[in-house]
Amino acid sequence: MNRNKQFFEGVISNNPVLVQQIGLCATMAISTTLFNGLGMGLSVLIILTCCNVVVAAIRKIIPEQVRLAIFVVVIAGFVTIVDLLLQAFIPALSSALGVFIPLIVVNCIIIGRAEAFSSKNSVKDSFFDGVFQGVGYTLVLICMCLFRELLGSGTIGGGLLNGAKSFITLDGTGAGLRIFPETYAAGALVLPFGGFLTLGLLMALLQHILSKSAAKKAAKEKEETT
Repeated sequence: MNRNKQFFEGVISNNPVLVQQIGLCATMAISTTLFNGLGMGLSVLIILTCCNVVVAAIRKIIPEQVRLAIFVVVIAGFVTIVDLLLQAFIPALSSALGVFIPLIVVNCIIIGRAEAFSSKNSVKDSFFDGVFQGVGYTLVLICMCLFRELLGSGTIGGGLLNGAKSFITLDGTGAGLRIFPETYAAGALVLPFGGFLTLGLLMALLQHILSKSAAKKAAKEKEETT
């Protein structure tokens, strides 16, 4: 399978959030600081990749009638592992993400890739699918976090970066880099409304880019045929 095509699909043309429009609840809820977004994105990436590999490895021995139940069990196992690791090593992130880590068990991104891709493809292809889809999800979260945090509170890297020194902290106490005074910030962007607005803008931007790209491709093909 073409890796470049897989990467392009996972990050852009078949992005799980902006194109498939799945996993939106957690995306809008936790994308208020870079600390939360990066932590959630990497957690989903790890769980998605591991689940894809396991499902692909056992796909030929899974009874058709119980495949979804088995997918959920596999996903729940890896979610539990990641949740316990976060509680042990990065408790601040575990506390910040709260219930959204356990809810990855029913996240449509994970179970959707297991059903649509891993159950029909090899372990190697499924591994890269998990990585690329996870990267696409993480990049969307990072973009949303940067946009909402910057315009909503006037900082960048809240919880992760600490002041002007820009050193990284994992205890969630980083104040972030102050770009402009909070009094000039649009506080509504860090509220749920801001999540809907930011996600809608990103979706519109990606669709605009994809439509222009498709139009250029069609025009080029037409020129070549004439």
